[in-house]
Amino acid sequence: MENRTRPIEIKFRVNEQEKDVIHQRMALMGITNMAAYMRKISQDGFLYEASFPELTEICSQIEGIGRNINQIAKRINSTNTAYAEDIRQIKEEQKEIWQLLKSILSKLP
Repeated sequence: MENRTRPIEIKFRVNEQEKDVIHQRMALMGITNMAAYMRKISQDGFLYEASFPELTEICSQIEGIGRNINQIAKRINSTNTAYAEDIRQIKEEQKEIWQLLKSILSKLP
């Protein structure tokens, strides 16, 4: 047998109706790999799909703000230290927002 991270194979049989239900539930979750689905459901006892469109919109807005900051920074003369310092501070604050958002996203199921 190859060097696999999961060398133990487990098999079981289902009837046609049970197979259809499994495939329907996989489709609902957007999972195409049956082995991954079966491992997850057997270990956790449940699956759920978490959708957070608000967080997706926040990420999109922050990316847009970042693009705007970069365009403004390009237009500002680098010799004008007052504006350069403002841009640096805005970028630092944006970086903090991204870190907070990533922390929130990493805690989601």
